Amino acid sequence: MIAIRKFLRRLRVDARGATAIEYGLIVALIAVACITAMQSLGGGSQGMWGKLDQKIAAATGTGAATP
Repeated sequence: MIAIRKFLRRLRVDARGATAIEYGLIVALIAVACITAMQSLGGGSQGMWGKLDQKIAAATGTGAATP
């Protein structure tokens, strides 16, 4: 029982866990921002590639390519 109390006291004083959690939250925020940016850019590039595909199909006379 005494060992558990000593361990809990050391754990309460140790700030490394709090720092790790803060870094984890920062990484999670950056990941969410990256995913959001990729999703918004993805729609624009999909439209661009679709238009390019249509132009190539029209120029070659092969018909529309598969989506």
